[in-house]
Formats: sequence, structure tokens, C-alpha cells
Amino acid sequence: MAQRKRSCPSISQNGTAAVEFAILALLFFTLVFGIIEVSRLLFVYNTLQEVTRRAVAAAVHVYPNDTAAIAKLKQRAVFRDSPGELILAAPITDKYIRLSYLRHDLSVIPESDWPASAAENKEVCMKNPNADNCIRFVQAQVCTPEMTDACISPRSQMLVPLINMSPTLHKATTIATVESLGYEQGTLPPCPCSN
Repeated sequence: MAQRKRSCPSISQNGTAAVEFAILALLFFTLVFGIIEVSRLLFVYNTLQEVTRRAVAAAVHVYPNDTAAIAKLKQRAVFRDSPGELILAAPITDKYIRLSYLRHDLSVIPESDWPASAAENKEVCMKNPNADNCIRFVQAQVCTPEMTDACISPRSQMLVPLINMSPTLHKATTIATVESLGYEQGTLPPCPCSN
């Protein structure tokens, strides 16, 4: 009976296995982190829409010159009770929420044209719903806070910055019809009546 010679793996074969494992591990972890990042971005996109919905739902009950109430509703819109980032959505904070007050044709009313109070806005709108200074709608968007004139979409930061990609997030615009804007019964006559 002929004796078979046993072959031992050589050192070069062990090195080959290590290189193959390293390549496969790199591909595997890239795929895993890619899936995690895409999932997080989908979460952020959906959450930003909910953030603007929450901001508008509160803003229709607060007059725009009440800065403390506006700051609080922006914080609550990003699911916080104090200033800070939206969870898993860096760099989005309450400062990224922009509220705009719109006319009947959905054009923005400049702050200088706002009525002095919610009661005055109610009176103006009852006299003429198409008046240039009648606040009819509130709009919330997610915008870069550094740009005050135009709404520029913010860029997301990667959770695991292996590859520094910063995808652009959407503005997540929500518009709602004005409700009370903080108007309290009895502050002014509810109709444009003259004495």
C-alpha cells in the first residue's frame, strides 16, 4: 500500500485566506453600514415631514410676534423641551424650522406688514379676507438657518462617516389654515362693526 503524503498548508495559503477574509469583511461591513445609513435617512425624511406638521399645528394657535411661544413650539416640533438636535438627524435643530405667514394667494407676508395682534388680524380678515396683511395660512419648512431670504435645504451628516457624503434633505413643507393665532374672545369685537 502506497503511503500518501500529507500536505500542510503553506504560509502563502494562510496569507491568502486572511486577504480574502479582509476583502469580504470590508464588503460586508460596507453593505451593513450602507443599509443602516439608508434606513436612517428614510427615517429622517419621514420625521422632517412630521416635524413641520407638528410646528404648523401649534403655530396656527400662536401669534407670530410671541417669540417665547414660537421658540417653544419649534422645540416641541423636534421632539424636545429645550433647544437641541432632532434625534438621529444631525444637524437638524429647532433653529432649522422656518415659519412663514401667508396671504390668501400663498405669498409670504413680510413681518413689517403683520397686524399688531391676533385680534387685529381677525378684524382685518373679517373686513377683507383678501387684504395684503390678512394672515390666512401658516407654513413650516425645514431650512438652513444661515439663509434668511431663501429656504435652502439642509444637508445631513452621516451617522458613521466612513465616506463623507452629505445628502441634501428635503424642505418638508407643510401649510395649514390659520385658526386663532392666540386670539382670545373679548379682546376686540369679533366683527368689523362700527359704533
